Amino acid sequence: MIWKKKQFWGAVLAVALLAYCLKDIRLADLEALAGRAGYWFFLPAVICTFLFVILRGLRWRLMVAQQKQVGVVRAVTLFAAGQILNTLMPALTGQVGRMFLFARKEGLRKTFVFSTMVLEVLFDAVSLIVFLLLTSLAFAFPEEYRLLGIILSVVTVLVLIILYMALHFQLRIDEFGRRHIRERWPGAYITVKKFLRSFIKGIELLRSSQHLLGTMGLSLASWALHLLVIYFLFRAFGFQLPLASAAAVMIINTLVLLIPITPGHTGTFEIAVSTTLIAFSIGRSDAVLCALALHLLDLLPIFLMGFSFFHVERVSLRELRRRHQDEHFLDHVSEEGVLVEKEERV
Repeated sequence: MIWKKKQFWGAVLAVALLAYCLKDIRLADLEALAGRAGYWFFLPAVICTFLFVILRGLRWRLMVAQQKQVGVVRAVTLFAAGQILNTLMPALTGQVGRMFLFARKEGLRKTFVFSTMVLEVLFDAVSLIVFLLLTSLAFAFPEEYRLLGIILSVVTVLVLIILYMALHFQLRIDEFGRRHIRERWPGAYITVKKFLRSFIKGIELLRSSQHLLGTMGLSLASWALHLLVIYFLFRAFGFQLPLASAAAVMIINTLVLLIPITPGHTGTFEIAVSTTLIAFSIGRSDAVLCALALHLLDLLPIFLMGFSFFHVERVSLRELRRRHQDEHFLDHVSEEGVLVEKEERV
């Protein structure tokens, strides 16, 4: 039954939230906006949003460079294709589909791809913390967002410590498993050992200062471009808001959307952005329309470049969705808590 599927209820919630955002917008509001809009500012906003996706694709390419060399165009379009799965599939099922897509098309182990996804989240978190600290110099964030920022910072530091410990104590972990686990639980020992070896290959760039700085630089640059997308959109809508306000919208929106609720964050994205703009004394109608425009801008390069990858590679998006839309990361984790590799390289 369709109403028993989580993607159905996710879509229902998305429509309900979007309807709530749009309920007070009138034709006169659209006409007033059309009369004062600075259309030339849309061009740099579109350019920056394409560059944002390109830099993030290049970042993923750099993450896998020690394992495999991927062409620039292929890396960018493959990354965009993965983001389409994230957009169209609810909750974390899109990440599962993205993991399998990357593993299948590049002949990489799923555990290795999973490790690069962990690094993406980690570098994004560090970048947002940097922007949060810089933006907090301009004005104070609401208490709930400051608390969420602190939690994000603590979790990021803890994950960094765990990853560095895994890198530096890999031999000791192997030795501990060989002595205390292999005899009692040989299956678990072999599974954990394979997982650690593949996962650590994915985080090897943390050992290399060149790759580490390059990845961090691409992360910061990509978020700076997204900041410019929001700022140019402000100018296009005639909002007289400073760059720090654009940074606040970017940070608050990202923090709110940490937990995916609806497909493509539809509805939740608009509420997060419009609520922040209303706090900056922007009218509700203009705030909602700006949120919609920003959401469409974010999706434009992803769908254009992603669908070009699906077309060239003859990959069926429908088949990928059908295969993985009811899966979750936990479906691929064994009772011992490790990612299970069920398929060989393609």
